[in-house]
Order: sequence, then structure tokens, then C-alpha cells
Amino acid sequence: MKQLFFDLETTGVEPEKNGIHQLSGIIVIDGDKKEEFDIRIRPAEGLVIEDAALEVSGVTREQIASYQSEKEALKQFIGILSRYVDRFNTKDKFFLTGYNNASFDNKFLRAFFTRNNDKYFGSWFWSNSIDVMVLATQYLSERRAEMVNFKLGTVADFMGVKVEGEALHNAMYDIYLTREIYNIVTSR
Repeated sequence: MKQLFFDLETTGVEPEKNGIHQLSGIIVIDGDKKEEFDIRIRPAEGLVIEDAALEVSGVTREQIASYQSEKEALKQFIGILSRYVDRFNTKDKFFLTGYNNASFDNKFLRAFFTRNNDKYFGSWFWSNSIDVMVLATQYLSERRAEMVNFKLGTVADFMGVKVEGEALHNAMYDIYLTREIYNIVTSR
């Protein structure tokens, strides 16, 4: 099984209006970590950068302005993906794996491809993703009432994973926590 554990940090909450400024991932094949990456992205002209989003991820407009363009970032991302998946083989794809990713990160990632005139999102990824929050929900269902919320840091901490609060909302760190939770709930 090929998985791309991934997380994004964005400049807002609307995929058509806001962009990605950090795309991080860990490639795992049959349970073995093969590669990790952390791509910093300057959203395309015309996309809105919300101050509230910058506060969450702890970056500045100046930092984002120094990042590579979306086109360069997509080229880098596809270069990484192509080392592990043959996009022309319909049976060779990644499962996108993230925490609460079905409703947010996947939409941003798809919009990133579309905005950059790349029609091949489905050549790299299965249409169904693995949402670690859903897996953790089932795993912790009998103890859910003991938890204040079901955010990534809360769930990781509750499961015994050491959480550095100031590192939350850094995509690479969030993937680390997501993968730790995944390994616990799937006993890997």
C-alpha cells in the first residue's frame, strides 16, 4: 500500500479564494517511510492571504513572498510523486492520508492542481482517502467523553504521544502526529 501522509497550511479557508503556503508529506510504502518533504509555496497572484490564517500557522506575508511560485512547487511535488507512482498505471496510486483531510486539505490540493492547469490529480491519488480522525474516532469512541475536543493535538496527547503545543499548525509536525496516531489505531 502506498500512502502519502500529508498536511497543508493555507492562507484562508476557501480553496478557490485562498492558497497553500506549506505542503508537507511523508511517503510510506507498505508501512516503511521512504521520504519526507516540506514545500513552501507563494500562492498565485490574486489569491487572498488572510491575517487570521497567518496567525494560526505563525508565518508572515514577507516569508510567504519569499517562497517559490505555485508552478515551481507543483513541479517539485510531481517530481517527488513520480519517484513512487507511475501515473499512467491506473492501479498504482497513493492513498492520501491525513487528519480531518477529506473536507479541507483534499479540496485545497485539488484546487492547487486545477489552478495550475494540471488535470492529472486522479492519476496520482485514489479518490477515497484515509482520514485518521475517523479511524481515531472509532478507536476512542468509548473514551470520547473524557476529551475536551477532538483536535489533532488533543487526540495525540490523549493517546500518549508527546505534543509540543507551539509546533502545532506546522504541516510537517502535524503529519508526524497524524502518523503516530495512525500507527496506534492500526497497531503498526
